Amino acid sequence: MAEVGNLESEKDIQKKIEETRQKFKNEYLQELEKYDSRDVDRLQKDDTLVEAYLMWRLYSVDDALKMIDESFLWRKEFGLNDLTESSVPKWMFETGAVFLHGYDKEGNKLFWFKVKLHTKDAKTTMDKKKYVAFWLERYAKREPGMPLTVVFDMADSGISNIDMDFVKYIINCFKVYYPKFLCNLNAWLFFLAAWKIVKSWLGPEAISKLKFASRNEVQTFIGPEYLPPHMGGTDPFKYSYPPLPDDDFQTPICENGPVVSEDDNESKGESESKDGESEGKELESSFSSEVAVKPKKVNFSEEIVGGLRQEDPDRGDSRTRGARKPLSTFRGPLLHISPSEELSFGSKESERKCLIILENVSKNQVAFKVRTTAPEKYRVKPSNSSCEPGMSVDIVVSLHGGYQASLQDRFLVMGAEMEQNSCAGSSELAQFWKDVPKTKIMEHRLRCHILESPKPILNYPSDTTVEGVPNGHPDLQTTMMRLMACNARLEQKLDQCLWVQQVLIGLILVMMMFSFLSVYYLPGTS
Repeated sequence: MAEVGNLESEKDIQKKIEETRQKFKNEYLQELEKYDSRDVDRLQKDDTLVEAYLMWRLYSVDDALKMIDESFLWRKEFGLNDLTESSVPKWMFETGAVFLHGYDKEGNKLFWFKVKLHTKDAKTTMDKKKYVAFWLERYAKREPGMPLTVVFDMADSGISNIDMDFVKYIINCFKVYYPKFLCNLNAWLFFLAAWKIVKSWLGPEAISKLKFASRNEVQTFIGPEYLPPHMGGTDPFKYSYPPLPDDDFQTPICENGPVVSEDDNESKGESESKDGESEGKELESSFSSEVAVKPKKVNFSEEIVGGLRQEDPDRGDSRTRGARKPLSTFRGPLLHISPSEELSFGSKESERKCLIILENVSKNQVAFKVRTTAPEKYRVKPSNSSCEPGMSVDIVVSLHGGYQASLQDRFLVMGAEMEQNSCAGSSELAQFWKDVPKTKIMEHRLRCHILESPKPILNYPSDTTVEGVPNGHPDLQTTMMRLMACNARLEQKLDQCLWVQQVLIGLILVMMMFSFLSVYYLPGTS
């Protein structure tokens, strides 16, 4: 019954999404130039976007429409669809007053506001608002649907740094312009007087997400590895610009650790001078020498199972054995990437390996590479190669050594179209990535999901063993114990059934004898 209720709920949500679109078209699109046509087009196609507005307004269609109207007007006023790094004055990025860096304990990105670096100035108000909008829009495009944890760092700040109008604008960004974006609003030593004012601008849901934290309490929400020393953390991160410090992706390790190629050393000094050419350290793994990947031809007429083609298991690559198969697909302009959002890892040996499947849907050869925020933890094979048109490549992501995956880990899949008849050797790929414009690169991010270990049904002592099963195989031993317990319960139920059956047979025999005697041997009968 619960499943039926969920299905009905999903149907109701879909109806509200369609109702919202229809009402928006009929009541708000009378003026053709009122909104940016790209925002309108996305509203008509993206169910997730419409549902986000509905959820934030408790599924009231009229309230959601008012929010959409206000949000779209703001987006056009600020030109968000065309807002680039060059649209914001360079000195703002250089201050480091706002930036994305690190993750909280739930795996949400941290959006930092260094309050001491802000001073109220009417002349720069619009530029500051664009500055914040740039970061939010950048993150929304890179990790759509993923929430943020906002941290107001009040260290060394004073009354002159408190700009309530600017704080109200930031609150409005999450309340109206980017629904469902706000996960936590962590105000480290936020002034209580200011909070009383801010509270009046927030809805009840947003109020529940705001946390006040002292130096000791802040580590309840954010681990020390992503906190600066003045908050009791150990993060050595120092803000600098350029480049924008919101990504820490590096090429994964190889057997003997990361290997830096000569091309990377040469380009390291040039990365800052090229506009957006590189956003993190470029490390080339020895896996890049394995560019002769054996791609598989994609037959689009094959039977699809769970969003992926069905293959003969006997023909499987030994590299991919034991890897978790993806069940969803992100459909990009150059590559279809499976899974679409996250790689799932667990503590068991069978849960330490995942599979990324890339399908080239373009007309040309596509170069790809995979990077991660935790290069010491993962092996990715191949991490840097190319894929022919209409072909697919299996990429195996496995945990290295005794490392465990965490919610903070991220993967970046990059793809770029190569010219026809281009060579795809190690040196050619290194030169290609050095020369390809940033605007030509397709990027897609994957996050980590941690599989929970099932709780054991029976709690046996750790030294208990099952006959024939060595103590060094806990998974098999646990399974055998569960089977034995299940067998014992079945035997017990079978014994009960046999006992009941015997009792019933006895009662039937007694009744038959009584019936026989009452007919043939009672007095007065012939």
